[in-house]
Order: sequence, then C-alpha cells, then structure tokens
Amino acid sequence: MLNALKGKLGFGKKEGEVIGSPIEGKAVALSEVSDPTFGQEILGKGMAVIPTVGKVVAPVDGRIEMIFDTKHAISMKTAGGAELLIHIGLDTVNLKGEPFTAHVSAGQEVKAGDLMLEFDIEAIKVAGLEIISPVVVCNTPDYKEVKVEAGKHVKVLDEVMTLVK
Repeated sequence: MLNALKGKLGFGKKEGEVIGSPIEGKAVALSEVSDPTFGQEILGKGMAVIPTVGKVVAPVDGRIEMIFDTKHAISMKTAGGAELLIHIGLDTVNLKGEPFTAHVSAGQEVKAGDLMLEFDIEAIKVAGLEIISPVVVCNTPDYKEVKVEAGKHVKVLDEVMTLVK
C-alpha cells in the first residue's frame, strides 16, 4: 500500500537523466569554482568536486567525444544526449599532461563506472594549482532544469545531477 501511494504521489520516481559523480570527493556548487568560465556557468550549468581520490570514471553510459592532449579534461556524450565536460583542476592544462593518465580515447563507448582518467592530486597541489574539478553540462539550453546535489562527500556514481528536458 505504501509503495502504491508513493508511486501516485511521485515519490521514488526519477524525472530526467541522472548523472553520477565521476570523482570521489566533496561535491560543491559550480559557483565555488574561482575560474569565471566555470563559476559563472559560461560553459553551462553543473557542479564541481574537490577530489579525495585521483580517479575519474564514466558518470553514466555514453561515448567519449574528446580527450584533451594534456589529459586534464574529457568530454563525453551520455546515452541520454547530455554533453558533459569533466575538467580536472584549474589551469592544469599548464602541466602538459604530467600528472594525468588516460584510460580511454575519443570515440570509445563507456559504461557507468569505467575508469577514464587517473591524476596525481599531490602533484597538482605542488604545482600551486587548484584541484577543484568542474563537471559541466555543455548543452544546458537543451534542458528545462539542471538539478544539482552539492555540499556533501560523494563516492563515484553517487547521484550529483538530474537533467530534466
């Protein structure tokens, strides 16, 4: 009876595409990112993670669109059509790929949880760069709403965004 009532009231149903966290760490609002390109949502809405583990996994099933030569950022298109950019740290392009290891390539299909990148958190900090890592929906205008979960520690694949068409 309770489950039937929950269903009628809309509880327990997920509206839209759910995006898991690609990185373990503290989920924060995109506005906490000091780089205005991300913090002012110029590239789109999303959230960021302050990583505690140097691994990036596919947050959902999809296809790798591009991996930057410097391996500091990756873009993917989800099976649901979202265009995601996962950017490790700020200004990390200047590290020329040093603390990063790519495990995927452009055009590759991935499943949620597949390892895509590894990075050395300490090396990024030693270089004097921020480790906060934005996760942005680059095709934000395609969605009526981008709901974000922030302000808590997340493990990989914990729900951090819901995209509503």
